[in-house]
Amino acid sequence: MGRVTVKTLAATLGVSPATVSNAYNRPDQLSRELRERILATATELGYAGPDAAARTLRVGRSGAVGVLLTEQLSYAFSDPFAVEFLTGLSEVVEQHQTSVLLMPLAFSEQGPDVTAIQRASIDALTIMCLPEQHPAAAVARARGIRFVGTDIRDDPEASWVAIDDLRGGVLVGEHLAALGHRDVAVLVERNAPAGREVVELDPAEVTFLDYASRLRGLQQSLPGRITLVSGGHNALASGAAAARALMQRPEPPTAVVGLSDVLALGALTALAELGVDVPGRVSVCGFDDIADAAARDLTTVRQPIRERGRQVGRLLVDADAAPRQVLLPIELVQRASTGPAAR
Repeated sequence: MGRVTVKTLAATLGVSPATVSNAYNRPDQLSRELRERILATATELGYAGPDAAARTLRVGRSGAVGVLLTEQLSYAFSDPFAVEFLTGLSEVVEQHQTSVLLMPLAFSEQGPDVTAIQRASIDALTIMCLPEQHPAAAVARARGIRFVGTDIRDDPEASWVAIDDLRGGVLVGEHLAALGHRDVAVLVERNAPAGREVVELDPAEVTFLDYASRLRGLQQSLPGRITLVSGGHNALASGAAAARALMQRPEPPTAVVGLSDVLALGALTALAELGVDVPGRVSVCGFDDIADAAARDLTTVRQPIRERGRQVGRLLVDADAAPRQVLLPIELVQRASTGPAAR
């Protein structure tokens, strides 16, 4: 026998193709005995079930939502923020029998590759740490895929779940300013291998919206000099490399701010290896309050990461859910990694 189809199975059983389809998609329309007979015969003949792509076209939804990543796929399982965010998101979507498609964003000499978005069978999309003007988001909108952002937007029709990153920067800046710090280094990620090369950046080179907002908050609230440094993408090795480079300068900064806890924790590790007194000689701050931040006594800005994922998941699976613009609370958590500036 060749390829077994709905029509083949229906002919064998002496029922209509619609009856076979109901056995898979609308079981309440059939008696239990008839449905069991259809499924048993399907197994015997090797029928795998209705074509998923055809069903998607028929019902107008795929039963999946997408998460576009700026890093390799493995990043989603190694970065503490990404793990917590995706855990919250998954807790919601799985209640709606919806799948999550993780899509790493590949880059080429011609720019970002949006092939994944062009081919993806998803009902809605969110993007982690990318501007909503990114080409991938534009392709999704052109295809009619609903978009849920993670940054604040003025558009009343937009859907987003965010924190006030600008305010977070202000909180850190005011805290350090009150401690007398006037020479501060800010660690930021960039699209480069972790720890391979440390470079000083211009603020205009910070393209991730959350980092750019945090940096503006720091600039507004911190007097004195702010130096922007990157040791690569968001990884402990990047923060460690940046801290080592800073401590080799003739006049090291009195405080280091990681625009993520991962970068700040990497800096803490390097400073400990160098024998630098924290916070006696250098204070260190982070952002996000991941689990390791408390364990390392890191002063940081706390945001509800898992709840943020849950709220994004809620908007992804339900086009009619309200409210569709959610601003979550933040707070500065002061711990032992910050103290008065060294005189």
